[in-house]
Amino acid sequence: MPVPLRSKATTQNFSNPLGGVRSSYEGPRVEISRDRTLSWWRRILPVIASHRFTFGTAIGLSFVSLVFQTLIPNLLNGAITNVLVRHSAALHVSVIEILLVGLAAGITGIISRQYVFQTAYNVEADLRTLIYEHLTWLSFSFYDRVQSGQLISRANSDIRSVQMYATFAPLIVVQCFIGVIAFGFMLSINLVLALIAMTVMPILYVVGIKMRRVMFPISWITQARLADVATIVDENINGVRVIKSFAQEEAEINRLADAAERVAWAYIKDAQIRGQWSPWVQNLPQLGLALVLTFGGLMVIHGHLGVGAILAFNAYLLMLQAPFMMLGQLVMMGQRAKASAERIFEVLDEKSEIQERPGAFDLDHVKGELDFKNVNFAYSNGAEILKDFTAHIEPGETVALVGRTGSGKSTVARLVTRFYDVSDGAIEIDGHNLRDLTLTSLRSNVGVVLDEPFLFSISIRDNIAYGQPEASMEAVMAAAVAANAHEFIAQLPEGYDTVVGERGYTLSGGQRQRIAIARTLLVNPPILILDDATSAIDVHVEAEIYRALRSLLKNRTTIVIAHRISTIALASRVLLLEDGRVVANGTHEQLLATTPLYSQVLAQTTSAEQ
Repeated sequence: MPVPLRSKATTQNFSNPLGGVRSSYEGPRVEISRDRTLSWWRRILPVIASHRFTFGTAIGLSFVSLVFQTLIPNLLNGAITNVLVRHSAALHVSVIEILLVGLAAGITGIISRQYVFQTAYNVEADLRTLIYEHLTWLSFSFYDRVQSGQLISRANSDIRSVQMYATFAPLIVVQCFIGVIAFGFMLSINLVLALIAMTVMPILYVVGIKMRRVMFPISWITQARLADVATIVDENINGVRVIKSFAQEEAEINRLADAAERVAWAYIKDAQIRGQWSPWVQNLPQLGLALVLTFGGLMVIHGHLGVGAILAFNAYLLMLQAPFMMLGQLVMMGQRAKASAERIFEVLDEKSEIQERPGAFDLDHVKGELDFKNVNFAYSNGAEILKDFTAHIEPGETVALVGRTGSGKSTVARLVTRFYDVSDGAIEIDGHNLRDLTLTSLRSNVGVVLDEPFLFSISIRDNIAYGQPEASMEAVMAAAVAANAHEFIAQLPEGYDTVVGERGYTLSGGQRQRIAIARTLLVNPPILILDDATSAIDVHVEAEIYRALRSLLKNRTTIVIAHRISTIALASRVLLLEDGRVVANGTHEQLLATTPLYSQVLAQTTSAEQ
């Protein structure tokens, strides 16, 4: 088996919504096996093995508990024979023996279940953390083509299916092993009767194999359709404002109803299959019991078998039947777990397109010189955005990118942070190719304020300090003042401790953008990209923000993706983009005087805002 990729425990601290540490979670000690040729359960095995103490204790105590249970019928047989038939032993002694063994079985069973559930929930947490860690590592291109609802389903219901089977199936195996012990006692009581009891077991085995084959396809379909429902719910919650704006509530309800109906069909089909096969699994053992009662009763009548022996034999037969009674449930759990595991592996086996090269080094002592050398770029859908894009930006210079919609302005911002990699050419910072730098050091030195700011459902203070959680309150307030956000924050009922709604929708668009600007300014990156960062802010507030930004932009390399003339005024130089190329370069005044296309672009953006 391949060596797991992770060998040390990682400790992750989770902050509560109002700041501070809520709890500490010891993350997964290992990863799943990356060998795709292995069966699904062998790939999961390293995660379970990392909890070998609690899991082994659970299995061991479960075995001990079941062993104690197998002793009780034998004690009952002895009690009936010695006390009621031969009168050679005291009744209370036999009763005490049975009670003590039963008590021991109960205590070990209770402790075993506690360790089982502890292992189960730890395995579930590990798998969920591994998926989340992997999702944070994947490139933006992955999220461009995968629906969030599908990912949510894999991180919840699919993991739960795998966890339940991975932790409870071994216990059923232990139960089967105890069945072997019970069968040994049955052989010791009467060989012929034991063989009669086992006549139905081969039939049960064949039924179990057939049931497993028909359960897997419907299990896969069920999990996939549950993911479709999760996707629709996620889209409806996040897009509720659009839905209501266009009065499409009924259409979305119908869409969800159709998806729910498809899930219902899968569940009904699953129930039909279980209804067809489960009676065989459940009732065939009863046939064995009927045969034992028939032949055993005749033996008792003719004096070939004692009453205590037949009672003990029936008790062992019930123990032997228990694993087979659970066979149907085990098969269903196993097929659902297999389908869920393969869906999880679809995510965990996904490769990130953006990876650090071997020997990548940290970007230190950044001056801020930027070079774009014959850059070409196309998204995964094949649309070519940048074509031979070439530009040079001096350290500490503020440059505005201006162009029509689709000319590639925002793409430039995504390439500088390596959210995507260039298709051809190179981007350099201080003479270092971005591909040679560690991603953490690159992104900590390049701050981006997007045109659609995202806020977390935590306090405003924690949103501003997101990139610097240890920042003092004074530093947070200074960043808010620089972004012209302090005044409206101070007027809120709880000030900086105000918890914003999901995605920050309890605030206006302009307020969200000002908090996003403050969040970036607090990190104080040497390179700053403002991707139309004041698009939702009115002109008067924008002017106040720019007055504060002018001093902050000194000695900081800044790329301003601009539509408004007021934004362009921040820049000392303007690059005009058209069809993914730089077609003009100069100051705002120079381009107005020499480049008609520049005047046309400004006129179009101005009329669009009006």
